[in-house]
Amino acid sequence: MEQQQQQTPSLDDCLKLLKGERDEQRLAGLLLVTKFCNGDDLVSLRKVYNAVGVHFLDRLLRTGTGKGSVSGGDNRDMYLQLSVTVLAAFCRVPDIAASKEMVSKIPLILEIMPEVSGSPVLEECYEFLYLVTTSYEDGATAFYESGGMKVLASQMSSLPDGSHMMELAMKIVQSILSRLSQDVVTNTYVSELSMMVATVARQFALLHTSLKFEALHLLSEIFSSKYSKPLCDALCAMAGNKWPDHMRAGIVAILQNRVEPAEKLHALILAESVISIMGEGWLLGQPNLPDLPDSIPTDRCFLLVLESARVEVAVLLNDLAYLKYEASKDTSTTVETILLKQRNVAIAFSLVERVIKLTSTMDEVEGSVIGERTLIKVINGLNETINVVLEYLEDAKEHGQKKGNDLLASVRVVGSYLAETPNTCKEKVRELLDYMLTIEGEDEPSPFHSVSFLLPMMCQITMDIEGCEALISSGGYKAVAECLVKLIGPRGNMVGDDGCTFLACDTVLNLLLKKEQMRFRMDESTFIDLLKAIGYWAGNANDLSVIIMASSICALIFDYTSEEALLNHPNFDNSSLHNLYKIIARSLASCKQDMSDIVREETDLLEIVTSGFTRWAHRFPRLPRLREAVESA
Repeated sequence: MEQQQQQTPSLDDCLKLLKGERDEQRLAGLLLVTKFCNGDDLVSLRKVYNAVGVHFLDRLLRTGTGKGSVSGGDNRDMYLQLSVTVLAAFCRVPDIAASKEMVSKIPLILEIMPEVSGSPVLEECYEFLYLVTTSYEDGATAFYESGGMKVLASQMSSLPDGSHMMELAMKIVQSILSRLSQDVVTNTYVSELSMMVATVARQFALLHTSLKFEALHLLSEIFSSKYSKPLCDALCAMAGNKWPDHMRAGIVAILQNRVEPAEKLHALILAESVISIMGEGWLLGQPNLPDLPDSIPTDRCFLLVLESARVEVAVLLNDLAYLKYEASKDTSTTVETILLKQRNVAIAFSLVERVIKLTSTMDEVEGSVIGERTLIKVINGLNETINVVLEYLEDAKEHGQKKGNDLLASVRVVGSYLAETPNTCKEKVRELLDYMLTIEGEDEPSPFHSVSFLLPMMCQITMDIEGCEALISSGGYKAVAECLVKLIGPRGNMVGDDGCTFLACDTVLNLLLKKEQMRFRMDESTFIDLLKAIGYWAGNANDLSVIIMASSICALIFDYTSEEALLNHPNFDNSSLHNLYKIIARSLASCKQDMSDIVREETDLLEIVTSGFTRWAHRFPRLPRLREAVESA
């Protein structure tokens, strides 16, 4: 109370000076303001602001920058320091910071910042910009339109690590990205944003203060945006920059310490983003950072990301199962929570898939940095996680759930692992195979992606009788045939790569080649659809490998039928049959006319065609005539 009584006269004296008629009095009043006015005393700041007036502040700032009508002379630097200091102080009052008068000063502040680098006034400039851009959307817009991103990008890398100015600069960037569309910011200032990301990554790696988490949140927000691809391309092109090493060091620090689960999730988001730019090998790199006191073992990031992703998968799938099957389903909160957890588990799944991909190639790399014991630990961990995912799918099956992006993502990660180790969790996979092949994403009208995710595994297991029998008993062969029709048929609206198409073809071939041993007969509707799609795909193809693959499948299906039966089918016409004849004839002709590398590589498939022709040619009387015409052409 006594202290307040001592300050009151000083404030009154200050206000009298500020209301004086001469500039000298107002300057003296402002100097008093800087000495006694507490930045948290918003009431006093408001009184002082009202007393000094907007026009005087504007004149003072322009004089300090050399743009005023009166030269500042030897006192110009003092006027600049004083004006920016009091402006920053006034902007601690939110409605003053959001005023048009303050927003209008942003371009001038940005203009002087490069000139005052290394001066105490620079920090006041950052303080002013932070308060104005975060108080009102117009402030962020004015900053952006005045080239503020270029100024920040040019200065951030030279700001002291962990300094108050660095903190303010990061908060300004966060404000701009939250108030304006990152699409606009990225397209216009992608180079500047990439420079800022590199600087923030350094803070993320080196600091051990709360600013480390601010850096983490900012980086996570930037990379989580759907508009981040141009930024990722720009970062990839930054040759020699240490931002990937800084990212790795920061992520390792978060994942290996006791922090909130939400912070670890942010770190995993970053890890996934960096891998998408640098490739899976980034997980095994060793940071070359002299500023870090302790070196990080080469496999530390790899193991921490895997273990953290595994924990996230287990926790999130457990939460999702509870929310979907036990909690109240009618509240908007529950729906939002489910969507958030589905997005998060997709990130964890993606990281598990990255580890699977990296682990599968380790045998191919000489001098692998992962020892045998570590590799066994990784494989055991992956086995456990795949079991957890299968249990989640089993739970969904019991509750009659077949549609959902979380279910589709679960099938994808299972398919990725089974592509490398098709006999993992063999019994449980076979039990769930028919169910997994019926799962659809939220926007899918029918199953397609679930089948394509499991194709590598199905192709491998159908190389033996037991696997074929498992696929047939589950009805999986129909799912594979339908998937192939969607990929290559006239009504197919699915886009897949050639690898997916040939995997489906190989799986169908594996089944058909063992049809006698298993007494397997493909039902008529399935092979009719398949034949029409094959004719459409290869009828006018120039790629000999496509023609030979298509004709080998036709040759095995023709064992089931005849020319007469096909033409009598209501869904099959003469043009469809002609396409198939043309494919088979071209394939047979290639045996005699073409000794290219493709023909030599496809000898086994051509043998299927030639042996099939001898079995059923009498049932397809028009085919021999077409063959002769093709061979003589």
